Amino acid sequence: MNPTKHDLPEATRAKVVDMLNVALATAIDLTLATKQAHWTVKGPHFFSLHGLFDQVYTAAADWSDELAERAVQLGGQPDGTLATVTTRTRLSGYPAAITAGREHVLAVAERLAAFAAQTRAGIDAASDAGDEVTSDLFNEITAGVDKQLWMVEAHLHG
Repeated sequence: MNPTKHDLPEATRAKVVDMLNVALATAIDLTLATKQAHWTVKGPHFFSLHGLFDQVYTAAADWSDELAERAVQLGGQPDGTLATVTTRTRLSGYPAAITAGREHVLAVAERLAAFAAQTRAGIDAASDAGDEVTSDLFNEITAGVDKQLWMVEAHLHG
């Protein structure tokens, strides 16, 4: 941990920073998965899905940044390296060979739901650790993930 005058105990900060880094790895993986979908989607709904996946990508990149910055605020070191992302992400590997719009929608929705479950668990875990600010951050991110999931899943109905 880096020196800081932050008033949370170092043990609490270290525990929360580790939690933030796992969420960061997952958020970065989600960012890359949605960009893969954006680049490779094909079919009659290309235009709307291409834009949708870019929107999810932007949101996921913002979540990554917020998680990393919170780790620094606590005196920690964010770890968003490729090696860390591949070992700590909670997402399954994105199927790179798919191109059909519906398959991408299902794959992105699955990953959004998994990330939402992780951040939702982070709300209580950070609060239980004594860090209400990080709990609030996880709450804010979860609300955003739920919104993106709703928008993606809307393409599966009708």
